[in-house]
Amino acid sequence: MTNSITVQNIKCGGCANSIQKKLSNITGVSNIEIDIEEGKISWTDATSDHVEEVKNTLAKMGYPEGDSTLMQTAKSFVSCAIGRLDKN
Repeated sequence: MTNSITVQNIKCGGCANSIQKKLSNITGVSNIEIDIEEGKISWTDATSDHVEEVKNTLAKMGYPEGDSTLMQTAKSFVSCAIGRLDKN
């Protein structure tokens, strides 16, 4: 089953790289696609059991589904920087 959500704070390829890497660690989640401009993340989940886990993981990284707090915005900058470093 394909799922998607729209989140806050995705700014660049570094953010996308961090998100891709983190969500790939969730067993059962695959085919992760990230639309940076729209802030949309789509993935395949064979059982649909991982939607909340994906949302919680993204929020902890600084990419919440709803409005973001100052702390989440700061976390997204850190995730972005890590993603940029890992990309090289």
